[in-house]
Amino acid sequence: MKKIYLFVIAAFSLMSLQAQVDRSKMPEPGPAPEVNLKEPQTFELNNGLKVMVVENNKLPRVSIQLTIDNPPVLEGDKAGVSSLTGSLMGKGSVTIGKDEFNEEIDFLGARMSFSSQGAYASSLSKYFPRMMELLADAAINPNFTEEEFNKEKDKLITGLKAEEKDVAAIASRVQRALAYGKNHPYGEFTTEETVNNVKLTDVLQFYRKYFVPANAYLIIIGDVKFEDAKQLAEAYFTSWTKAVPPSFSFSKPSDVQYTQINFVDMPNAVQSEIAVQNLVNLKMSDADYLPALVANQILGGGGEGRLFLNLREDKGYTYGSYSSIGNDKYEVSRFRATASVRNMVTDSAVVELLKEIDRIANTPVTETELANTKAKYAGRFIMALEKPQTIAGYALNIETENLPKDFYKTYLERLDNITVADVQNAAQKYFSSKNARVVVVGKGREILENLEKVTANNSKVPVLFFDKNAEKTEKPNYNEDLPKGITANGIIEKYIATIGGKDALQQLESVYMAATTEMQGVQLELEMKKTSNNQFMQDIKMGGNSMSKTVLNGDKGYAMGQGQRKDFSDEEVSKVKEEAAPFPELHYLAANGISFEGTETVGDKKAYIVKVTDTKTAYYDTETGLKLQEKNSMEMQGQQVSQTVLYSDYKAVSGILFPFSFVQTVGPQTMEFTVNEIKVNEGVSPIDFE
Repeated sequence: MKKIYLFVIAAFSLMSLQAQVDRSKMPEPGPAPEVNLKEPQTFELNNGLKVMVVENNKLPRVSIQLTIDNPPVLEGDKAGVSSLTGSLMGKGSVTIGKDEFNEEIDFLGARMSFSSQGAYASSLSKYFPRMMELLADAAINPNFTEEEFNKEKDKLITGLKAEEKDVAAIASRVQRALAYGKNHPYGEFTTEETVNNVKLTDVLQFYRKYFVPANAYLIIIGDVKFEDAKQLAEAYFTSWTKAVPPSFSFSKPSDVQYTQINFVDMPNAVQSEIAVQNLVNLKMSDADYLPALVANQILGGGGEGRLFLNLREDKGYTYGSYSSIGNDKYEVSRFRATASVRNMVTDSAVVELLKEIDRIANTPVTETELANTKAKYAGRFIMALEKPQTIAGYALNIETENLPKDFYKTYLERLDNITVADVQNAAQKYFSSKNARVVVVGKGREILENLEKVTANNSKVPVLFFDKNAEKTEKPNYNEDLPKGITANGIIEKYIATIGGKDALQQLESVYMAATTEMQGVQLELEMKKTSNNQFMQDIKMGGNSMSKTVLNGDKGYAMGQGQRKDFSDEEVSKVKEEAAPFPELHYLAANGISFEGTETVGDKKAYIVKVTDTKTAYYDTETGLKLQEKNSMEMQGQQVSQTVLYSDYKAVSGILFPFSFVQTVGPQTMEFTVNEIKVNEGVSPIDFE
């Protein structure tokens, strides 16, 4: 009975204690936990290489990270030499050939990569000695050959050419160039011309100057003993020639004196790339480093950021809007608030970006926003500690960023102590709308008129004009030298007359086309059928098997891909009908909704621009009248994507001219089709569309 009595008393006491807890209030948080980071054991070789070893026996793996902490290098008229140097490294060494080197890495189940400023390798711990040897050999005795140099040079030039019409890529490089200047390491352009200036001897010279141990750190972390790591480092890296890289001084970039829009006209843009940016002098060692990160996270660090909630969730301008803030011990960095938006809302998006930057600087953030952001950063920090690469990165930061030894041990405590006032002070210091450079890259014909009406801080924001090389230029004149008397209907009528005449086209009942293309070394076949009574079929096959098929039969249709069929909605049927007619230009005239938008160069030919709908534009040769290009804007996975089709090699079939070559580009993918066969009026029965 005594035991039962004691149990009743204990239970009653527990119930009394629970009754005193006010569950309507959130419990007060306890003190931030201290982070227990294992400090690396360190030593330095005579050549200046600093080695850090962190023993971690949780898994039988070891990672090796070589980092060369050089100041930025201005490459000038040989911009691209560092990229070529990095791409040539890791292709074996003077003692082991490229193929043999790669085969051994694969055989060991390891990973190894190189750049012009370091290297990385990881493997099972039992292979660690050999991995150290291979990494050191490839790093200290690289195998630079003329053959590999030419291959990498061609790859780099091909990539640069691909970016020439990539609006996002051009926007990124122009933003950097305007922020820092083109004669600054962070703002200079790598072009086909500068790459062609680079010779193999330049790569060798760059390597000898900058790939040196003076500013180098070798971090070894994982299932390894310190003494073993030290012995291997001394054995394989002592021969690395001691040298000090040359130092350069650069003129300090500065922000613009007043807020301005820097506009770059890209006629092929289907959406505008916007960046509101200013320079920031932020170091990891600064007392307000963490408050600045928190302020940026609240403003635009992700899907819960103010920019995202405003421009996407509330306004529907974009798929996403974000901000970022950089830090750099050598040079000033950038704060950027960005968005990719539909052409028609470009000016409104600029206004909203500036408004949100002002709001976070002028109005304190809420306690809820601050608490949620702290929780996010704390969670990320704790999760990241599970990765060996994180520990290596933290150890390197402490060495290279002039941080106190307990910087990461007290991270959570300092994060927890950030106040609303700290966030506002950081926002006022680092985010600017009063001397911001608003870089807009987009289709001026559609956005410039409204962009020039943007106001901020109760005054009109001036627009300055630049080309895609970040050089100042004149304001585009879209009506300059337009021929008098030219109309959209007249352009279409000339096209129809050129390819065969209105009567011939109206008598056309069906068109069949077969074409081929090659993608990643695989041949694809395209089969297309169109009729005058709203029947359409397009089938793309590989090896005789259908990969993608679109079908329309009157008022019904479907799309099929990867074995999945989706029936069209009424809206989708209407869109396919626009493309189903053998010659949709006949409908353009009847609809009478087209407009003449001026001229533009397509390839090496001058073309008239005809706006067909808000999402479709056609281009016709000013001399011959033939259609040279069509552009369609479509939504894919929440983003606006441009589809461009270039037409050429016109030939007559039954008295009507058809293009026998067309190049289709959707996003980054380009396919060049060669037409093998075209048939007209040979009958296409409805059964073909089932």
